Amino acid sequence: MTESQTRHVPVLLEDSIGYLSIRPEGTYVDCTLGLGGHSEAILRSLGPAGKLICFDRDPEAMELARERLGRVRQELGDRAAQVEFVDEAFSSIASHIKAGSADGILADFGASSMHFDEARRGFSFQADGPLDMRMDPRSGPTAEQVVNEISENELANLIYEYGEERRSRTVARAIVRGRPIGTTRQLARIVASAVPPIKNSPIHPATRTFQALRIYVNRELEEIRALFEAAPKLLKPSGRLVVISFHSLEDRIAKDNFREGARLGIWSILTKKPVTAGDEEIYRNPRSRSAKLRAGEREREAPRRRQ
Repeated sequence: MTESQTRHVPVLLEDSIGYLSIRPEGTYVDCTLGLGGHSEAILRSLGPAGKLICFDRDPEAMELARERLGRVRQELGDRAAQVEFVDEAFSSIASHIKAGSADGILADFGASSMHFDEARRGFSFQADGPLDMRMDPRSGPTAEQVVNEISENELANLIYEYGEERRSRTVARAIVRGRPIGTTRQLARIVASAVPPIKNSPIHPATRTFQALRIYVNRELEEIRALFEAAPKLLKPSGRLVVISFHSLEDRIAKDNFREGARLGIWSILTKKPVTAGDEEIYRNPRSRSAKLRAGEREREAPRRRQ
């Protein structure tokens, strides 16, 4: 494993594997393969009759994770479970998983450390790079197209909705005046010049705008909603869904869906409050500071109808 890969430690690893309650002969789905940290732990918990299905729309991450899991399977030999890779967004999960066949589904939402570390991917303004932000660089509009082509009103709305930026109108006005914009640092400078840092806040003024653009470009919230729509149909009775969120928009969708599902008899909620990282994990992996894990178990009886 390279030095770069060693930095990409999966968050809440022990908790997520614990809540999946893995059966050696079961079928498990990792919706967000990334560099394969969670998948490796699942694979090592499975037996030869088990199956792991991995989704990721990022071809670079998929290639690296394939190599990693290939080495693990070689190490396990006859004890290795079957592994299937799906090079697509996890919103397509219902097209690839048979209804009622999965024992557990795991999703680690948002961009990975790899995305933020690679300046050429355009997710971060810590190093200058092109304004791309696509998790799948093969399709869809780039962040550069968004900031340069949509109207000021549309831009303000998406920054407010996806970035929870109260000063979105001011930010959007500055962006439109600063067009054309082609790099991450250029955009960050424009935003920072328009809105000063919030008093006593360590957050850079451009952070919320970058978050909003990333979520919009990758349709991240729509992906999460699609997963919650599909998961109850794909899981066996007593199968489990475990999700890890990194900001309030993601966590709100997870919390609301589990609560509504519990009301309808779909889910038994396993985490009354979200599970968060301890001090030791935060020290080892600062990204885990904002992580929240929620888990639910598919009820055995048929769910009640919506009223």
